[in-house]
Amino acid sequence: MEQKLNNPKTLNAWAFYDWANSVHSLTITSAIFPIYFPSAAITLGSVTPGMISILGFELSNTVVFSYTISVAFLALTILMPFLSGIADYTGAKKSFMRFFCYLGSFSCIALFFFSKGHYYIGTLGFLFSIIGWGGSMVFYNSFLPEIATPDRFDRLSAKGFTLGYIGSVLLLIQNLTMLLKPEWYGGIGGEMAARVSFLTVGLWWLLFAQIPLHYLPDSIAKEKDQKQWWLGGFKELQKVFKEVMVNKEIKLFLVSFFLFNMGAQTVMYLGALFGSQELHLPEDALIITILLIQLVAIPGAYFCARLSGWVGNIKALGLIVFVWIFVCAYAYTVTSQFNFYLLATAIGFVMGGIQSNSRATYAKLCPKGEKDTASYFSFYDVCDRMSTVIGTFMFGLIIQLTGNMRISILVLTFVFGASLLFLRPLLSSARAKVIWG
Repeated sequence: MEQKLNNPKTLNAWAFYDWANSVHSLTITSAIFPIYFPSAAITLGSVTPGMISILGFELSNTVVFSYTISVAFLALTILMPFLSGIADYTGAKKSFMRFFCYLGSFSCIALFFFSKGHYYIGTLGFLFSIIGWGGSMVFYNSFLPEIATPDRFDRLSAKGFTLGYIGSVLLLIQNLTMLLKPEWYGGIGGEMAARVSFLTVGLWWLLFAQIPLHYLPDSIAKEKDQKQWWLGGFKELQKVFKEVMVNKEIKLFLVSFFLFNMGAQTVMYLGALFGSQELHLPEDALIITILLIQLVAIPGAYFCARLSGWVGNIKALGLIVFVWIFVCAYAYTVTSQFNFYLLATAIGFVMGGIQSNSRATYAKLCPKGEKDTASYFSFYDVCDRMSTVIGTFMFGLIIQLTGNMRISILVLTFVFGASLLFLRPLLSSARAKVIWG
């Protein structure tokens, strides 16, 4: 059983899905697409081209961009628990992962046709690319306790994130050369270079995903009669929900994860906005910042995996969250470009650590031998998505009420601090002593 769980080909293939899909997070979510969208999502020939009509409402294109992210995360929050129950019941976990992977990658490919004025293509392509990415990640993460023993979780999770950071940076650099050095590509225009970059993301994702989709094991259906698969999926979810509600350790961890992930994802999604609006940094400085965060996250993920081995997962998470508090406090004081780069370095280091460690810790908290891993990880995903929505909304609301972005950042220090209150009881739990020392 031990050898079957820790099959090297399966472990390496699993980690490679981070390499495949992380290009979406960097090129589509963070770097090129957010810059391209406001210039292309316009109403041609209008006096106010930045205002576009969506379902009868006149909205600015920047608002549409923000709302698209919120709608995508909301859809994931509603759909994923139910679909994960069906996947566990029918044994179709890998099929669901494949479906969402293809939905996301083909949506990115469709963005190649997002030229000026075709805002429906851009909006819908972006929407379904996020749903495809987020949906596939739930089923991908849920394979972790099925293919490895707990002593491998930390390093395997870190390996996945590391491959994701490296792959996404390599493709982003390639795509940036098209934008910054068009003469290398026969004088390609800026709009076409951006659209080609979206195409490369979809093809990269689709191509490299074939490796994990080939090697990851097929799940076994719980019932031979699948006529009421939807009812079986609902019962499966209901069963896992009851188990989660009576498991004090999982509840405490999920509440803590909700809070510190709220802070981390808010910084990740809106950090560039702070640089551009508060410090008035040029676009090239913001792109350098994004690349810096990705590169520094690699040693951060591995260091925190080792830290978990030294002091245990919960203590390691507590230390990482404590560093996040100081990072946010320092961000409140940043006024220069150099200090912003220092801030980005610190953010990248703890971002890699907190993402990798959180996934590994939750996998360890799942009951030993548990087969309903997709259902368990759907609750982890719900906390991930909802905390992102609430965190970014709260950040914007505080700016609207106070007119000061720095106050929003300062509030995040209290969010991280609150997460420590829910981590602390886990240090004294019996399971923590047995598993994490």
